[in-house]
Amino acid sequence: MDLDHNREGPKLPTARGPLSAAVTEYLLGAGPLPRPETAAAASPYGDDLHLALYVCYELHYRGFAGVSADREWDPDLLRTRAALEHRFLSAVRAGTRVHASVEDAIADLLVEPADGSGVTHFLRDEGELWHLREYAALRSLYHLKEADPHAWVLPRLHGRAKAAMAAVEFDEYGGGRPDRVHARLFAELMTDLGLDTTYGQYLDAASAEALATVNLMSLFGLHRGLRGALVGHFASVEITSSPGSRRLAEAMRRTGAGPAAEHFYDEHVEADAVHEQVVRHEVIGGLLEQEPHLAEDVVFGIDATAHVEDRFAARLLADWRAGRSSLRTPLPGGAPLSHTS
Repeated sequence: MDLDHNREGPKLPTARGPLSAAVTEYLLGAGPLPRPETAAAASPYGDDLHLALYVCYELHYRGFAGVSADREWDPDLLRTRAALEHRFLSAVRAGTRVHASVEDAIADLLVEPADGSGVTHFLRDEGELWHLREYAALRSLYHLKEADPHAWVLPRLHGRAKAAMAAVEFDEYGGGRPDRVHARLFAELMTDLGLDTTYGQYLDAASAEALATVNLMSLFGLHRGLRGALVGHFASVEITSSPGSRRLAEAMRRTGAGPAAEHFYDEHVEADAVHEQVVRHEVIGGLLEQEPHLAEDVVFGIDATAHVEDRFAARLLADWRAGRSSLRTPLPGGAPLSHTS
């Protein structure tokens, strides 16, 4: 069955290599999918693989303009996606140092180092407006669909864990008020920063490291067998969000980014301080009460998130400290020097 072509979705991105070129051409009916050995040989953290994987995943969200909706469940494309996922997930498993227990992993998440040197510390202490604009452009790939990747886990949870997860997601979706949906609040932040709020607008500009952060949560969310890892990912996001958001709110105020830019992160300081408790005690607690064998997966989800986010942070800070853009295509009026990866 050939369903109607999508007329409202974002345009397909520009290919970055043989994998992404073949996937995008296939979606338009213009060529075959890549051979399995091409995916198996690709760099697991490279631009080509992550753009191809992102495109495959986006078919489960809003799709792309000109691409038939039935491509979402195209069996040949799903086989290609599986090969890309295997290459990425194998590298993440090999590169992630995991904690001995859920308790140890969460305890480390709760510790705020006195001399923190991450991206939010940089933005709070010395970031300029162009840094904040780049950060928002890159994070828009997630925040304009905020909470959607984590919502995939709801049908795979039961009882206490399900109820708690649904309660947190309800808050992320504005508690029933469209004006408070977090994706909308982020769009308003982008407007303050002079950015285009069109969904998927900055896909071509995003580095492989940025794409990997979004691909990881889609990977966990779309596989029932990785539901424990998705819960771990969600815990990592919620537990670290409040202090990080406080620093970002301070950065927005210091640079005069605008009231909506400040409000987005102020909202997350308050909301995620509550969510952190719910996720720790009810979502994780409820999941492991019913399925204790998933403890190792929860730990992996927490630590894999840190691994992928650390790679993204290293890329950002290396570029910014060198005085160059971290975007593949710089923003108008952005960094003093452009940078193409």
